[in-house]
Amino acid sequence: MTALGGNGTPSKIEGRSMALFLCWVLGYGSLMSWNSMLTIGDYYMELFPTYHPARVLTLVYQPFAFTTVSILAYNEARIDTRKRNLFGYILFFIASFMVLVVNLATSGKGGIGPFVGICVLSACFGIADAFVQGGMVGDLSLMAPEMVQSFFAGLAASGALTSILRLITKAAYDKYKDGFRKGAILFFAITSFSELVCVLVYAFIFPKLSIVKYYRSKAASEGSKTVASDLAVAGITISSQDEEDPKRSERLSKKELIFQNIDYLISLYLIYVLTLSIFPGFLSEDSGTHSLGSWYVVVLIAMYNVWDLVGRYVPLIKGLMMESRKGLMISTLCRFLFIPAFYFTAKYGDQGWMLMLTSLLGLSNGYFTVCIMTAAPKGYKGPEQNALGNLLVVSLLGGLFSGVVLDWMWLIGKKW
Repeated sequence: MTALGGNGTPSKIEGRSMALFLCWVLGYGSLMSWNSMLTIGDYYMELFPTYHPARVLTLVYQPFAFTTVSILAYNEARIDTRKRNLFGYILFFIASFMVLVVNLATSGKGGIGPFVGICVLSACFGIADAFVQGGMVGDLSLMAPEMVQSFFAGLAASGALTSILRLITKAAYDKYKDGFRKGAILFFAITSFSELVCVLVYAFIFPKLSIVKYYRSKAASEGSKTVASDLAVAGITISSQDEEDPKRSERLSKKELIFQNIDYLISLYLIYVLTLSIFPGFLSEDSGTHSLGSWYVVVLIAMYNVWDLVGRYVPLIKGLMMESRKGLMISTLCRFLFIPAFYFTAKYGDQGWMLMLTSLLGLSNGYFTVCIMTAAPKGYKGPEQNALGNLLVVSLLGGLFSGVVLDWMWLIGKKW
């Protein structure tokens, strides 16, 4: 195991840059499948015009994600993190490939049958997200904060890069017959390959990095049982200790962790309640039509995703990281001003104002997410950091689920 310096940190750890890059790749794979489905929302709107696909697919996805992650978080101390994450990435790969199969098997036809099939696969994405996001955040929370930041930057990058790819495929295929479908096929072919890469990276490369082995060994020495399989793959054996060792048993309960971090959990919940009450449903169906025509929704989603990615890197700039817990709570409450802003802009404003608001929505979402996710787990032992990481993801996905439900309120008073 890597030698320790005087302050309890590794005096020299190899592989830090590679670890940050692989965290980014694994984060990218954690939302690549779902973002691909969201980004080709205009294709599904054409294929299933009466089923509100942008809202329904999200509504199907979120309850499965939230319920699964809640169950996993409750039992996190007894779950093997390696098996959990590998199952999630493999499920992402299989479900992404099946979206491609459904499209090819139905020859791109609409109807209730193919739509139900897509909804089932959306539910699979939700389950996979719960396994991976909760497992990875819990695992990385017992490591360095910058690894958590890199993972969340990868999450946002999946949205930004799929949006850019959607703009390219729309420009390339728009004038061709069946252009929407060709773009969708390309999307999920790339997605399936990306998910397969994540399976291989997590299984064979990530656990063998020196910095990863160090932090997992440290967590195991503090009583964590979730890292045993990954340490075994890395060729590290942790000496067994008496189960009654007080140093290993002095662990805060989940209830105590919740009370100590209730402001972080509420703030994270509120961030995603607000964001998902607007994105993607409102932007896809209720933001009006303007001179950009069929490009309008695609550009809006791209702007959100790009600025969400930018927001996740802003805290890395010295002096721009918000560490005040009160400041984070006040800021997340102030974000609810976006609701009247979007309503009146859609009703009276032009596309320039809508693009600006969407960019600010994405920027603030990414920024506050990283501020909370990197600050909350500090000061705890490995098992507690893993538990808190899981609880934070429960709060995040709970906010997503609530936001998706509230998004339907924009349809009140409108003809369905």
